[in-house]
Amino acid sequence: MKAITAPIETQPTAAQDFLLEIGTEEMPSAPLINAAKQLPKLAKQALDTAGLAHGAMRVISSPRRLAIIVDAVASKTDEIHSSKRGPAASIAFDDNGAPTRAAEGFARKCGLDASRLVRKTDSDGREYVFAEVFVASRDALPILSALSHDLIASIEWPNYRSQRWGSATETFVRPIRWICALFGTTPVEVRYADVISAPTTRGHRVLSNGVYEVSSPVVYESVLKQAHVLSAEARREAIRAQIAEIEQTRPGARVDTPAKIFDEVVNLCEWPTVMVGTFDEEFLAVPHEIICESMLSNQRYFPTYDKDGKLTREFVIVSNGDPACEKTIVNGNERVVRARLEDAKFFYESDMKVPLDEFVQRLDRVVFQKKLGTMLQKVTRIEALVGAAATQLELDGAQTKLALRAAHLAKADLVSQAVVEFTSQQGVMGGYYAGAQGEDSEVSAAIAQHYRPRFAGDAIPANLYGQLVALADKLDTIVSLFAVGEPPTGSSDPFAQRRAALGCIAILRELPKLDAAALIDAGLDALAQQGIAFELGRARDEVRTEIAQFIAGRLATIAKDEGAAPDTVEAVSATGVINPSEFLARTQALDEARNYQPELFFDLAAAYTRADHLADANLGLDVDTSLLTEPEQALLDRMLAVDTQVHESLVAYDYAASIHALAQLKEPIDRFFDEIMVMDPDDKIRTNRLRLLNRFCSIFSDVAHIGALDRKNKR
Repeated sequence: MKAITAPIETQPTAAQDFLLEIGTEEMPSAPLINAAKQLPKLAKQALDTAGLAHGAMRVISSPRRLAIIVDAVASKTDEIHSSKRGPAASIAFDDNGAPTRAAEGFARKCGLDASRLVRKTDSDGREYVFAEVFVASRDALPILSALSHDLIASIEWPNYRSQRWGSATETFVRPIRWICALFGTTPVEVRYADVISAPTTRGHRVLSNGVYEVSSPVVYESVLKQAHVLSAEARREAIRAQIAEIEQTRPGARVDTPAKIFDEVVNLCEWPTVMVGTFDEEFLAVPHEIICESMLSNQRYFPTYDKDGKLTREFVIVSNGDPACEKTIVNGNERVVRARLEDAKFFYESDMKVPLDEFVQRLDRVVFQKKLGTMLQKVTRIEALVGAAATQLELDGAQTKLALRAAHLAKADLVSQAVVEFTSQQGVMGGYYAGAQGEDSEVSAAIAQHYRPRFAGDAIPANLYGQLVALADKLDTIVSLFAVGEPPTGSSDPFAQRRAALGCIAILRELPKLDAAALIDAGLDALAQQGIAFELGRARDEVRTEIAQFIAGRLATIAKDEGAAPDTVEAVSATGVINPSEFLARTQALDEARNYQPELFFDLAAAYTRADHLADANLGLDVDTSLLTEPEQALLDRMLAVDTQVHESLVAYDYAASIHALAQLKEPIDRFFDEIMVMDPDDKIRTNRLRLLNRFCSIFSDVAHIGALDRKNKR
C-alpha cells in the first residue's frame, strides 16, 4: 500500500526578529558557557516543532544575562492542507460500507478516525481512500510566549545545582530578575517563576545601573553597549586588545593568558578594563609555578614575563569596575595578592626545612587505593620497576643509583604544604626541593617531570631517569589496579589508566630496548612481594594477559590514527607484541608490503586461512619426510628456508624482510592445495599432512596473523 502526499499548500507570512533575554544574578562562568551552547539548539528545536519558520540565531551572554536573537521568525505558522492516498476503496470498505482493518490502520496512521476518510478516483482510474488533513495557521505571538517559558525551563545545568527564589517552583542556575521578550517591536508576554517580561533590559551594575528600554531585537546590542555591556565576543576582543597595548609598552614582555582562565575571565565581566598591579620583589624568590598558580587559580590575575622569559613583579587584572577608580581597584587587588603570596612563600620556606627523605616516610599516611595500600608502598613498587628497567637497559651502577634515587623521591612532595595547597604543582615542587637539598640535577629534573606526559601530545620527561620513573609510575598504576580487579570501565576511569597507558606507550617508543611484557611481570612481582593478593579467583597469567590486551588496545588505536589499515593492525595484534616501536614497525612493514604486492598478499592470506582451518595443533609439528610426495617436500623445503630467514630478520628487527620472506610461501602452498588431498583416507598420511600445515602456520605466528588480510573473511 503506497501513500502519496500531495504538495503542501502554504500561505506566505511576514517575518520579524525575535529576542529573548533572561536577566539574572551573576552566573558562574562554566554554566554560562554551557548554557550559551545549549540555547540555539533548544530554540531551533522548539521553533521547528511549533512550525515557525526562522532564520539564523545568535547568542549574547554576560554574567547577568543569557539572550538569543532569532532572525526572520514567521508571524504565523503555515496553513497546511495535505492529502495522503491509502488503500483501494474496495479493500478499505466491506460490502456493507463499513471500514475494514486496512482502512482503520491507515486512518490511525494519519491521526484520523476512519469515518473521515474520503473516497476519490485517482489518475489511474481506480478508486482509493484519502486522508484529507487541514492544519489552520496560528499566530506566532502566543506560540512564542509559551515557547519562551519552556525554553528557559529546558536549559540544563550539569554539575551545578539550580536555585529557587521567592515562592516559585521553577528553577534556574541563579535567580532570574528580569525577562525581555520581543517579536519585532511587539512585546511577548513571558512568565517564569514570579518574573513577568517587559520590553526592557538592565545595564552594567556599576557603570549604568538602571532600566533601559529595548524597542526591537535590532537595537538590542546597541542598547547593551550604551548600558556598558558587551557581548562575550566583544569582551574577548577588548581584553586581548588592552593586553596587547600593555605588552607594547614593555618591549619583549609577555602576559600569560591560559585559555581556560582567560575564558573564565571573559565571563566575569560585562565591561572589561585591563589594569596592571605589582607585588613585592621578595616573592620572586619563591618558585614561579606556585606564584603563578596562586594568581591564576585563586584570583584570575595574569602573570607577566620579561623578554628573557622570567617572571616579573607585574600582573594583569581584568576589572569589571569603574575605570575612573583604577587606582583604588589596583590597590585592593595588590593587597589580596600580597596575602596570597605570603601564604605561598610561607609554605615553600616551611617545606624547605624538611628533608625529602622525611617526606617520603610520611607517605605511609597517604592512601593510594584501599586495596593497594599507601603511597609509600607505591613508591616501593616504582623503585622495583625502575630497577627492572635499568637492568634491561644495562645501565651502570652510577646510572642505576640515580634512577632509583629519583624513583624514591618522586612522590615526596605530595605531603608538602605547597603541594597540598597547589595540587597541580606536584612533582614540580619536589624538583625544587631536591635541587635545594643537593640532589643531582638530573634527579631533580626527573622528579619535576615524572608526571609527563599528562595529556595527548604532551612532552615526555627530558632525561632518561625522568622517563624511567614516569614509565614505572604509570605502569604500576595499570598493573596494580588490574591485579585487584579495578580496571577502567566504559563509564569510569578514576585513576586515568587509559591516559597512563598512552603515557607508557609514548615513553616506550623512545626506549625501544625495554620489554613491556617483562616490565608487567616485574610489576606483578612487586605486588607479590608486598603481599597484595590478586582479585579473588584470578590467576597471575590471566591478569598478565588482561594488562597486555589493555595496552595492545591503546597501541592498535595509535597505529590506526597514524594511518595503518585496520586489518593490518588486527594481523599484528594477533602476535601478542606490545612493545610500541616493534608493533608500529611491524604494521608499517606489513602495510608497505601488501600495498606493493596486494594480490600476492591477499592470495597468501587466503591460503593461510585455508591451512589454519585444516590444521590441528594437537598433532604437533613433527613431519615424517618418508611419507611426503614431491609437492609436499617442495613446501617443506621452502618452509625450512623461510623459517630461518624469518627468525634472522626478527632478531635483526628487520620486519620488512620477515614479511617478504613469508611471501615466498605462496607458490608452494598454492601447489600443495592444487595437487594434494589433505584429508587422505589413510590415517597416517592424513595426520602427516596436517602436521605439515601446522608447521606452515607456525612460521607466521611470530610475524603476523596473515589470515586477517583475507578478503573472504571480511564478507
